Amino acid sequence: MTILYSCLSQSWGGMEMFTIQAVQQLLSRGIHTELLCYPNSKIHEEAQKLNIVTYTAKQSGYFNFSELTKVARLLKSKQYSLIHTQASKDLWLLVPALKFTNLQTPLFLTKQVGSFVEKNDFLHKWLYNRLTSAFAISTIIKNNLLNTTPLKQNKILMLHNGVDTKRFDPAKINREKARKELNIAENDIVIGMLARFSPGKGHEDLLYAAKSLTQKYKNIKILLVGEPSRGEEKYAKKVKQMVEDYYLSSYVIFTGFRKDTENVISAMDIFAFPSHAEAFGIALVEAMSMAKPSVCSNSDGVLDIAVNNNTSYLFENKNGDQLAEKLELLIKSEETRTQFGLNARNRAVKYFDIEYLTDKVINYYKDFVKE
Repeated sequence: MTILYSCLSQSWGGMEMFTIQAVQQLLSRGIHTELLCYPNSKIHEEAQKLNIVTYTAKQSGYFNFSELTKVARLLKSKQYSLIHTQASKDLWLLVPALKFTNLQTPLFLTKQVGSFVEKNDFLHKWLYNRLTSAFAISTIIKNNLLNTTPLKQNKILMLHNGVDTKRFDPAKINREKARKELNIAENDIVIGMLARFSPGKGHEDLLYAAKSLTQKYKNIKILLVGEPSRGEEKYAKKVKQMVEDYYLSSYVIFTGFRKDTENVISAMDIFAFPSHAEAFGIALVEAMSMAKPSVCSNSDGVLDIAVNNNTSYLFENKNGDQLAEKLELLIKSEETRTQFGLNARNRAVKYFDIEYLTDKVINYYKDFVKE
């Protein structure tokens, strides 16, 4: 089996990171997998560092004849067993290339991000009818596919994104070392958030909650892990200004982008996930795998991951006051933090382990690939 993965994104977030991880998983199983990506993008750079075979194409707008012919030549010469794209926008390049070469290669789409655009016009029907199957990473995304595309129920399969629970294992991480590096005192309670500095991630809600919490609890630290992606610098500047405006400079730690996210998460006591509309939430699953209790917005893909009053406390989306209330419940109870953390780790291993989900997707492939 020879597979081509596609992710023609210029950003660097959960979708792009998961694409790299998925390719690595398939390669580790002895399945030859190559990657089509945007030239000189972050995903292109990371793939090259890992010695993943890469090809590049630029996808902007709808039809791009020069890029289309380049991809068509690639597909014709390589004769892949199947193609799997992580971005629906890539279909505008892949489907015409397959049609142009008259290839019957199975084509899969993982729908990572929801859309509010109706896609039932002639051109979209032409694109989506060429799909072998679409994978939905959460219930909200499955419903979105049914509501906005020509796809029928029998063409949509549920396939969550996953994490390496062996890497994100608290038993393997030196928590004290991580906290020392970040200058966190032994008795500090660390509320952490791991996300791009992007509108909708909810940084402003967490900082609003921290404003009142720091009046009551002087041993709180707010750990913000991440950086802005392309075009998001304005939002990052706004977040940093809020820290100043709320007099939180002595409480907030900005780590920037970190590859060793398991180490940074280990330094946390509570994980905050205030995202306004997350299709899934890979950072939340990573935190759960690290046995961290969490407080999460009660919206979208979060509902497939967190279990209220078991792994997490859920709060009303965008309600900073309620976020503060739920965080305080965990701040005041070490026993609840411990129990929620154990429950979270067990749930992550059972449902979101990357090995388990890789087995699942390979079995799906085998249903459609005859070799």
